[in-house]
Amino acid sequence: MITMETNIHRKADECKHCGQLFDQLSAYKKHERTLTGKKLYTCKHCKKTFSQSSHCKSHEPGRFHLPPSLLLTYPLPPTSLHERTHTGVKPYTCKHCKKTFTGSSSCKNHERTHTGEKPYTCEHCKKCFSNLGNCQRHERIHTGEKPYTCKHCKKTFSRSSSCKNHERTHTGEKPYTCKHCKKTFSWSLSLKLHERNHTGEKPYTCQHCKKTFTESSSCKRHERTHTGEKPYTCKHCKKTFTESSSCRRHERTHTGEKPYTCKHCKKTFSRSSCCKQHERKHAIDTEVSKTSTKKTRSKAHSKSS
Repeated sequence: MITMETNIHRKADECKHCGQLFDQLSAYKKHERTLTGKKLYTCKHCKKTFSQSSHCKSHEPGRFHLPPSLLLTYPLPPTSLHERTHTGVKPYTCKHCKKTFTGSSSCKNHERTHTGEKPYTCEHCKKCFSNLGNCQRHERIHTGEKPYTCKHCKKTFSRSSSCKNHERTHTGEKPYTCKHCKKTFSWSLSLKLHERNHTGEKPYTCQHCKKTFTESSSCKRHERTHTGEKPYTCKHCKKTFTESSSCRRHERTHTGEKPYTCKHCKKTFSRSSCCKQHERKHAIDTEVSKTSTKKTRSKAHSKSS
């Protein structure tokens, strides 16, 4: 009873990084570790580290430390999801189309594309989603929350994956390799999209006209040409847009932000395309200068002869 009273009246913990409040100390500590990258728990077999004790415990008795003959007979722990990206094991099958998946949650999310079920609702605009992660990411559009911080330049992100992808622009890491041509990529999504160039796969279908697409985002953008939906709103003037990128570009007309910098002269631009176009002028000028120098040297050599 004393423990329950203490929990009821304890002060909520506030994350010093993003300001989020937590009623439970364990949840607060777990959240902080996702932001700081701290991994306090170590596997006693292979010394791999984890941010949560439950992940470490499920890893230790799992297939990581079993002899090869027993790998397929033991149930797979949650942490072996990563290992399946290496082995290609996909033990979960969609009951509608027989497509296979590495994780049960991925399979369930996929099955909802067949059933149309959308059990998760945004508390701000009541838009519905087929999986919780998409709903939470969408809600950050309304709240502006960016809980993930780049450890190199302190830029913040609303998604953990976006932060990791950004950090690779600093490190140059390209951990994903195409199984067809061995080209390497910084992002898993870039690899998937690239591999569809080899396979011709177009897994996303417009529900209005049945046109197919290689990317989910391309399919959604296309579907808005049928529905007229404009889910992205400028936070300054409330103008609406069909694409998040269009909304961000528009908002820069209010803020004056110019995040793209020419690598030759440090001039800044509000659009990536304008920056690239400007950089090509430098390349052309450099080529013209080289050609002019060669002609001058050739004339000088002819005169001296």
